[in-house]
Amino acid sequence: MGVAERLAAPAVGPHYHRRMTNSPAATQPAADAPDDRPYSPGLEGVIAGETALSKVDGANGRLTYRGYRIGDLVEHGTYSAVANLLWTGDWDPRARLSTAAVPEPVLAALRALPRTAKPMDALRTAVSSWGATEGVTYPPTVEQARALTAFSPSALAAFARIRQGKDPVDPDPSLDLVAGFLHQLKGEPPDAGDARALDAYFIVGAEHSFNASTFTARVITATNSDIASAVCGAIGTMKGPLHGGAPSEVVDQLSKMGSVERAEAWLRGALDRGERLMGFGHRVYRAYDPRAAALRKVAEGMEHQPDWLQLAIQVEDMALKLLAERHPERPLKTNVEFYAAPVLQGVGLTPDLFPATFSLARHAGWTAHILEQAANNRLIRPDVRYVGPPERDLPV
Repeated sequence: MGVAERLAAPAVGPHYHRRMTNSPAATQPAADAPDDRPYSPGLEGVIAGETALSKVDGANGRLTYRGYRIGDLVEHGTYSAVANLLWTGDWDPRARLSTAAVPEPVLAALRALPRTAKPMDALRTAVSSWGATEGVTYPPTVEQARALTAFSPSALAAFARIRQGKDPVDPDPSLDLVAGFLHQLKGEPPDAGDARALDAYFIVGAEHSFNASTFTARVITATNSDIASAVCGAIGTMKGPLHGGAPSEVVDQLSKMGSVERAEAWLRGALDRGERLMGFGHRVYRAYDPRAAALRKVAEGMEHQPDWLQLAIQVEDMALKLLAERHPERPLKTNVEFYAAPVLQGVGLTPDLFPATFSLARHAGWTAHILEQAANNRLIRPDVRYVGPPERDLPV
């Protein structure tokens, strides 16, 4: 049995009871019989599949893509090379991917949106329109994954300019994907340092195992739906603030502090009020997020360090110290959003573009999971426990 073939197969473990026979007596419990199968809210701890794409070791703060450490990929690779690695399994540091032109029907759809529309809504609309325009069908292919990943940055940049009353900028095939995105966003050649920092952000955001949006994409693919539909669903999931909205909240937090001198008093006040410090703690990581470490290293190497970054570096040390004092029982370490925020702000993106830019980065992982799911597919259809009233007669 292959990797994706077992995706929806019941997992033996503390959270799942596997039926050991296909007999009707075993699979059809008596009416109103209690359902004593274990239940894990949010599927936490449930093994819902297998993947060869990434390994998240939350206890030890480690992340690998197809076995390669995230820090090494950031230091020696590009987003284009990492995307190719995820799609094909082959590491080629010379792999190139440039942004692609936006078809006219998609531009028409973007122009029809109100200028007040959220960038995430615009990106979702663009991907849906692209899928219809290109006539994308199942099964997904690596060529489709490349085409969609190359298209989406151009579409987001086009919307960002349209809402400012500006014309979209055509792709420059001489630029790699992330530099090309900055070029189309700003209408001028990108600063090399900014492009490098944003490329690092795209790499650390490319893939993260069975997160909510990736699982959504796999569920959609499991129905034999097309790659555009699956990515649309993933974007919709990413739009939720519990998944993709944290970097902009970090910017808001740093803005309220304003300066290093005011930072400690602000942090203490927030903790006294029981508020959460954005950019710290993670559902999976119990150690320092390796993506944050890799991103901080690149950000610190920027020739022109933005003020936001300098403030973030000093605030981080204060916050970690205070969190250790207040919550010695549980580790709350820096996560990737904390350094994503100053990097995205530093390269000139407005906070409302942060979740959509995160979605651009995640295209490589989403599409790789879509390919993996389709390779040996099984419909994902979990059970649910009924907690309503018992079977009863209709009043007459």
